[in-house]
Amino acid sequence: MIKIINAVLAVLAGVGGAMVLYFVLNFAVERLPGKWEHRIKPYVFIGPALLVIGVFLIYPAVQTFVYSFANDDSTEFVGFQNYTELLGSEAFRRTLLNTLLWIIIVPVVVVVMGMAVAVLADRLGARSEKTTKTIIFLPMAISGVGAAAIWGFIYASRPPTQDQIGLLNAVVVGLGFDPVAWLQIDTGKLNSLLLMVIMIWTQVGFAMVLLSAAIKSVPEETLEAARIDGANEVQTFFRVVVPQIWATVITVFITVLIGVMKVFDIVYTTTNGNFNTNVIAVQFFNELFTNGNNGYAGAIVIMLMIAIIPVMAYQVRHFKKQEAAS
Repeated sequence: MIKIINAVLAVLAGVGGAMVLYFVLNFAVERLPGKWEHRIKPYVFIGPALLVIGVFLIYPAVQTFVYSFANDDSTEFVGFQNYTELLGSEAFRRTLLNTLLWIIIVPVVVVVMGMAVAVLADRLGARSEKTTKTIIFLPMAISGVGAAAIWGFIYASRPPTQDQIGLLNAVVVGLGFDPVAWLQIDTGKLNSLLLMVIMIWTQVGFAMVLLSAAIKSVPEETLEAARIDGANEVQTFFRVVVPQIWATVITVFITVLIGVMKVFDIVYTTTNGNFNTNVIAVQFFNELFTNGNNGYAGAIVIMLMIAIIPVMAYQVRHFKKQEAAS
């Protein structure tokens, strides 16, 4: 109860404080001459937001960039040594490869499965469609740690002499085979693929909702025209529906892609990057909090930022094109 009261008080104080701040600023600006009031008022209202962005976003980013050129305790500049040592490390190159596999596989599978589920669910009755979509969307409401814990029970492995609590190993043992340590199998990147399944499971519902809405917005006249011209259902979907929802497909793909590039909780909770499952975000966390190497951690973050910036720039340009077209 005390925690709930503290949370309510914090919300009230935050909202109330913001309202009082803007009221005072607006009151002060309105006392200025008319010309100065119109000039200054926009900056007064966006000023607090810019201040927060500067303090909590821009300043940390600049400081991280500076630390990426310093030694492990940020007391001496070492130039590009952190970058060269990281990129020259075989372990870090394996981490980059794992992250690249996540980037290639997860967004594509999420979009394809989300589109397939959206199409199939739309063919159900109204009540069945709502129930189906609700069930598929539910994993989206689960945190990455929660999803990893759930799938941890599916992949769990115990010695052959003990009862298996993992679903997969219960099936394997029931068929007469020895239990398998699924998340320790690096052959063919099987363990990394099994971790990708967790994120795909949580993101398919997100893709389904957006793509289903886009598919429903396709004009029925275009579908009827395609059928009259002799196109079958598959041809109608890929040649008529997909081109009209392509903007939504790109939006879903980029959104999932950005999330994948920052994936942390699933890998950290299940393997902590062991057994050759490491990814960039987990490597950063371990370098900063486990190894205490600020220089390596800063260099990893900067490399991740450099990789994300082109994707975000494309997304912004894509949104601008959509707004111009509409």
